[in-house]
Amino acid sequence: MTEPTTRRRLLSCIAALPALSLLAACSDGKGTAQAQDDMTTAAVDAPQPSGTVDMNKLLEPGALPEKVQGADDAPVTIVEYASMTCSHCANFHVNTYPALKEKYIDTGKVRLILREFPFDPRAEAGFMLARCAEDKYFAMVDVLFKQQGNWAPVQDARTALLNIAKLAGFTQESFEACLTNQALLDDVRAVRARGAADFGVDATPTFFINGKKYSGAMSIEQMSAIIDPLLQ
Repeated sequence: MTEPTTRRRLLSCIAALPALSLLAACSDGKGTAQAQDDMTTAAVDAPQPSGTVDMNKLLEPGALPEKVQGADDAPVTIVEYASMTCSHCANFHVNTYPALKEKYIDTGKVRLILREFPFDPRAEAGFMLARCAEDKYFAMVDVLFKQQGNWAPVQDARTALLNIAKLAGFTQESFEACLTNQALLDDVRAVRARGAADFGVDATPTFFINGKKYSGAMSIEQMSAIIDPLLQ
């Protein structure tokens, strides 16, 4: 993680940050890589949780309003911490999330809460743009993950992000205003800091499924193996 940036320095950091390490920045440790290996060897087995947290504490309000999909009374709640420049997060959102949404979220069985855990200024920028998109938050996240290779590792990420943002209705002015919003940047960082300090998040994606902690981009088969017993 680079040193903190403020206001207009974020825009320059988006362009200046070396692209080489961005897509590898999914973990401060080895949890995500190990989970990826597990996916290839035990695709239908439920992964073992690495810990448990207090659900009441986990669901307490944070620095930013929660971004939620699914019914409030769903029997299963998933809290996901993700980074926009994390390749494992993109893999999950592109390959697993659509099936999760169709099978569990849209049917009222699962409520998904997505929280920001950016590892670098580009990830911060991606989440800020999603927040500025307001009711298009999940649509913006979806596009940024699907097009991650077009903006996260490139030399001129600022122009690439601007082009994507324009498709979501941003102008040059609203794009600049969003990424120079110091209060929003501070809040995004506060969400990450709380996740690390209070819940031990150190890798992305990290999922808390009814309070049990799982690190790594799981397949829909793995997630089903965890979720289905909770529905019985």
